[in-house]
Amino acid sequence: MTAPTVLPHRDAMKAALEGAGLVVGLGGAPPTAPPSGTQTKYVALYFSPGQSVTESLADERTDFTCAFQVTCVGPTEEQCLWVADKVRGALSPRLTVAGRSAWRAEELGGPPVQRDDDVSPPLYFLPVQYALKSTS
Repeated sequence: MTAPTVLPHRDAMKAALEGAGLVVGLGGAPPTAPPSGTQTKYVALYFSPGQSVTESLADERTDFTCAFQVTCVGPTEEQCLWVADKVRGALSPRLTVAGRSAWRAEELGGPPVQRDDDVSPPLYFLPVQYALKSTS
């Protein structure tokens, strides 16, 4: 019995988002994100460590559950929401996690779009939280 690990789940999530044509940063803006301006669109992926949970009364902890946040960023509110739509589409099918069977990501929602005036020109961002489960 091998305990599940978080990194293959995070990597599968990143691959799904990149497969939808999105630029993805892990734990913040991607290092290749363009400078603030009219073409700045990306997602920042934040993952929790998750937890292994029992699959049966035998107490074999091979199931895995975790929460993660995808922060959608765009130069306008409309483009920020466009990024959120691309994220939703990318996470709609089941993820492919090496050696695991994953459920579809469950969207948990988030706050309304917000404007970041600490950068010039301002950017709009929208953090959306999800939950993910897998089994061996």
